[in-house]
Amino acid sequence: MVPYISDVLFNEPQGRPNSLIQFGASLSFLCIFVYFWSVGEAGAVVPWVLFFIVGTALSGIAESLPKNRRRAAGLLRLTAILVLICFLAIMVLAPEYIIG
Repeated sequence: MVPYISDVLFNEPQGRPNSLIQFGASLSFLCIFVYFWSVGEAGAVVPWVLFFIVGTALSGIAESLPKNRRRAAGLLRLTAILVLICFLAIMVLAPEYIIG
């Protein structure tokens, strides 16, 4: 299983279609954050939305790199996965931080 994971993580970047989807997701999470911040309820939404903004943006950057930048794309993908795993760990260990 370990060689398969490294093959997936350090695969060539998929290119524009995947990166546009991930940047679009990041932009939609950013719009959610800005909306709640402008309404004045940023404390209720900030913790979980920021994790998603950073995770999807890192993944989008990884997919938009040139084909010969496999290692950099892999490191960005791994960082995005770690950000989202940290979100899950915080939800399990300290849910009051996420829920409010």
